[in-house]
Amino acid sequence: MRIDPRPLPAVLPFLGELPPLLTRLYAARGVQSEAELDKSLARLIPYQQLKGIDAAVDLLVTALEQRQRILIVGDFDADGATASTVGTLGLRLLGAAHVDYLVPNRFEYGYGLTPEIVAVALQREPQLLITVDNGISSVEGVAAAKVAGLKVLVTDHHLPGDELPAADAIVNPNQPGCNFPSKALAGVGVIFYVLMALRARLRDLGWYANKPQPNIGDLLDLVALGSVADVVPLDANNRILVHQGLERIRAGRARPGIKAILEVAKRDAARITSTDLGFILGPRLNAAGRLDDMSLGIECLLTTDVAAAREMAAQLDGMNQDRKSIEQGMQREALAQLKDLPVDSMPYGLCLFDPEWHQGVIGILASRMKERYFRPTIAFADAGDGLLKGSGRSVQGFHIRDALAVVASQHPNLIAKYGGHAMAAGLTLPEANFPLFAEAFDAEVRRQLREEDLTGRLLSDGTLAVEEFHLELARALRHAGPWGQHFPEPLFHGVFQLVEQRVVGERHLKVVLKSECGSVKLDGIAFGVDREVWPNPTVRWVELAYKLDVNEFRGNETVQLMIAHIEPR
Repeated sequence: MRIDPRPLPAVLPFLGELPPLLTRLYAARGVQSEAELDKSLARLIPYQQLKGIDAAVDLLVTALEQRQRILIVGDFDADGATASTVGTLGLRLLGAAHVDYLVPNRFEYGYGLTPEIVAVALQREPQLLITVDNGISSVEGVAAAKVAGLKVLVTDHHLPGDELPAADAIVNPNQPGCNFPSKALAGVGVIFYVLMALRARLRDLGWYANKPQPNIGDLLDLVALGSVADVVPLDANNRILVHQGLERIRAGRARPGIKAILEVAKRDAARITSTDLGFILGPRLNAAGRLDDMSLGIECLLTTDVAAAREMAAQLDGMNQDRKSIEQGMQREALAQLKDLPVDSMPYGLCLFDPEWHQGVIGILASRMKERYFRPTIAFADAGDGLLKGSGRSVQGFHIRDALAVVASQHPNLIAKYGGHAMAAGLTLPEANFPLFAEAFDAEVRRQLREEDLTGRLLSDGTLAVEEFHLELARALRHAGPWGQHFPEPLFHGVFQLVEQRVVGERHLKVVLKSECGSVKLDGIAFGVDREVWPNPTVRWVELAYKLDVNEFRGNETVQLMIAHIEPR
């Protein structure tokens, strides 16, 4: 693992009366003006800049006026679950008479609005179908819905294919011809924008002349959760959405389901950060879609019954424990596949498959292997009927969805279908094609990346002076975000004297450190260390990459280093 300095602009921008350290941190993350740090809702990009927004609102106004039956078709991950919840609650709040949702079971129907899920949807007798967090590649599914006489509104954020579905309206910042400045909206962010536009139109039509205007801002806790859990880049616009959602959660104004999940995870809602959304709430919500049916997660978010929310949160927590156990077993099997491979003959693009692997967990497995070997990785599971389902995760500088497009064009009929983003993608292919695909994917990675691109690299924001290891700075950094994808939490590095070391849990290393000059004693923790290396009683000095954090224990707050990398010095 290499620790490199995070690049800084030649001239630091003026960001108001900020401490120099915060100015440097923001500048290193691309902030160029003080306005970009304004996280008020008034700074959101106007919804009018989304292509298709007027046509979408036309459909919705007609549906509300005619009291049509609306069915939302979502996705089975946290973004899809929160988007389904936001769409359902938001439309009810704005006056829709009949709103329901449907989430395909990933093991029966796969992803998106397929003709098969349209057939299921028709049993509910909807008049308007709305997709959230999917639909932009559902050409056949939209066609089936249109043949059945339904109106279709597609809201999505994924990259489109060569052909767009023939929907009545499409809202997707990544569709051709859309000039919306932020291409990073999550699926839940897109449907929230549609609701903002709908509320404005209804206000203009006089719907709220004699009654209070609904506050859809109350849904921002869900928007924040889905955005962070889907690991979309936290550009200035997404940071506003996430910040506003976090503020509502901290103030005790979250949905009962979010409060219940935090309770079962033993997290204080008043102290929650964006990291907690991604690592505490997101996995528990995702567990339902990975192992069973995401409807449980959506019902947990929808309910206003506190007791029911707690019961469902406990079920989600249990599913997440099961998911962890399955994942650990799959990791051991994946490592066994690779352990005898010489480093110099390891593929640049890893493709892993075991017929016993769980479809719902291969994405996490791909992520773990990518983090361990620092190269694009796709993990496959048996999908039945002679097909494999793959989930891929990428490294910086390699657009995995575009790479799949190249492989598909060079090898027609090799891949049955694919889709995704720069950093994550999914695909389906015949099991017989796996060896050829693995070879073709590795060749495409080799074409784009060099050997030096496949070594792990951490970007550091520099070293901290002895006088900077204090609670005020740790608190300031915690709330200076929200931090996340493409706006990473500050990471520092330095050399420390190792005073104490012990393992807690199964693989977590608790340490006591002294600063290099020995004047400050600090606590630190490193998660998931290699037990063959740590603890190591012979080591006296270590080099760390770490985040400055606040540890609370029995009401006392102390500075703690969250260690991202540790090695003997």
